[in-house]
Amino acid sequence: MHKQSDLMPILAGIIVSFIFGLSFTFTAQALDEIAPMHLLGYRFAFAALGLTVLQFTGLIKINFRGKRLGTLMILALFQPVIYFIFETIGIKMTSASEGGMIIATIPVVVTFLSAIFLKERPTIFQVGSIILSVSGVMFIVWMKGTSDTGGNIIGLLFLFGAVIAAGIYNILSRKLSISFMPIEITFMMMWFGAITFNAIAIIQHFAAGEINQYFYPLSNGKVLLSVFYLGILSSIGAFFLVNYMLSRMEASRSAVFSNLTTVVAIIAGVLFRGDSFYWYHAVGSLLIILGVYGTNYFSARKEQYRG
Repeated sequence: MHKQSDLMPILAGIIVSFIFGLSFTFTAQALDEIAPMHLLGYRFAFAALGLTVLQFTGLIKINFRGKRLGTLMILALFQPVIYFIFETIGIKMTSASEGGMIIATIPVVVTFLSAIFLKERPTIFQVGSIILSVSGVMFIVWMKGTSDTGGNIIGLLFLFGAVIAAGIYNILSRKLSISFMPIEITFMMMWFGAITFNAIAIIQHFAAGEINQYFYPLSNGKVLLSVFYLGILSSIGAFFLVNYMLSRMEASRSAVFSNLTTVVAIIAGVLFRGDSFYWYHAVGSLLIILGVYGTNYFSARKEQYRG
């Protein structure tokens, strides 16, 4: 039985998995109507302004005084900036369900980075599980190359880049949890994302001579609903819970919850978006999930033996 102190971060992980799993569908829905950088600008502006309102009303406390912000800004560069540029473009070029499957490899990357930067060495069984998971991803990429025109391969590569960025974020958040509260990490991430993505989107609109149309997409009900979900639930809510988890448990344990994210994303993409689901998706996703599960299962076994 888990200790009482473990129950809250586990519950947080389950909630995060459902929020992030559905976010792939909301992202794909919004991208039918709006450009990727424009969507990201809206998303993080909603999140940053929402957190600022909570700060001014006293519902949350933010205090950066006397703290070193350099590493925190590096974290915010990887997540949300690099991660969401790669993920959003990747989903635009592939599908919501495929995005969910590729993102399932984040725990594998976290395990490798944990070994390097947190000195958490994987066992031979963990290495085998990592190879199994990566082989699932490679199988999907290879099969898409033989069954499609090949255009979506670039989208899958963008998704792989998002996985690397997410892995680095997990390690940095774990380290920074010593000096910063989860809400402070989340606050910096949201504002960094809001400023960066809106700057990019505004430059794009100026170049196209459409700056007067910048806020027009918010009159579209589908876009507004997606931005609200992505900005409030998937950014403020989910990232606060992720940073909370990383302050309470090891990075590899926290990352395991992306398994459930994968399941939710695949189901949501097929049910709500009408995404295609071929036999090689099933085989590849099974290999990914088994590999990711094994990576974390053998990590838990290692801790038991140490105990």
